[in-house]
Amino acid sequence: MLIRRGDQPGRGSHRGCVVAIGNFDGMHLGHQEIVRLLLERGRDEEVPAAVLTFEPNPREYFAPLQPPPRLMRLRDKAELLARAGVAELRVLRFGARVRHWDGVTFIERVLVRALGAKRVVIGAGFRFGRGRSGDVAMLQDKGATRGFRVDEVPPFLVGGLRASSTGVREALAAGRLDEAKSLLGRDYRISGRVVAGQALGRQLGFPTANIRLHRRVSPVAGIFAVRVSGSALDRVPGIASVGTRPTVGGSEWLLEVHLFDFDRNLYRQRLDVDFIARLRDEQKFETLDAMTAQMQQDARRAREVLDA
Repeated sequence: MLIRRGDQPGRGSHRGCVVAIGNFDGMHLGHQEIVRLLLERGRDEEVPAAVLTFEPNPREYFAPLQPPPRLMRLRDKAELLARAGVAELRVLRFGARVRHWDGVTFIERVLVRALGAKRVVIGAGFRFGRGRSGDVAMLQDKGATRGFRVDEVPPFLVGGLRASSTGVREALAAGRLDEAKSLLGRDYRISGRVVAGQALGRQLGFPTANIRLHRRVSPVAGIFAVRVSGSALDRVPGIASVGTRPTVGGSEWLLEVHLFDFDRNLYRQRLDVDFIARLRDEQKFETLDAMTAQMQQDARRAREVLDA
């Protein structure tokens, strides 16, 4: 998949494309339905399928002190879109310039000039442009004169619940991982490269692989039963902590994973951590002995959950 940034036309843009617009944070079942229709329309029009997304998420830009937790990094989003068959990911930087575009300017600069859109696929209720002035009616009106058609995908319901990034965030924050899984169509996953730690876990009998979250707010926090893939691993059972490690005076949010019955060095390897069940909140212990005793209890419970 080709990744382009900005609003300048790229090579081959004269051919045009079909394009889906959105943040696609989490790539839940609603997003997957939009992508499915996008690919279908691309085959109909015989042009590439592209996704237009924003970096940062406009909600992060407008609420920098209270941004919504990111469900996934841009890299993870790109990997899932490429795997689905999307030909191009166009990343538009959302900042002082773009925020002032009205709906017509956005259509002309991005959809018409930069992408040469033949068809535009959007989710239900999609709004765009300064003051959220653009909507599906504006897209349809401009498309009639600028040569593109518009498909609005209705909400995707799972057991009567709309699949949305907000719904996934709320389920994860409440520890309802089964609900999050039903909206995502898969276990919630955090991926990243293992970095060097303080080796305290190994000293306590729980060696961990440490992964920086690279996000301002984590959508999950606490202690979890997990399964880990990557680096020749295939859903290996384990236990994970997501938090700041208050017992040892930590401040940076970190994902620490202990794999059961495993002692290979995973430094610098990229891992995929699937969250299966939430066990408890992170807490501060008075002593390392007390923390170790709780870790042993957590590990027993995680083995039971994972049947490991």
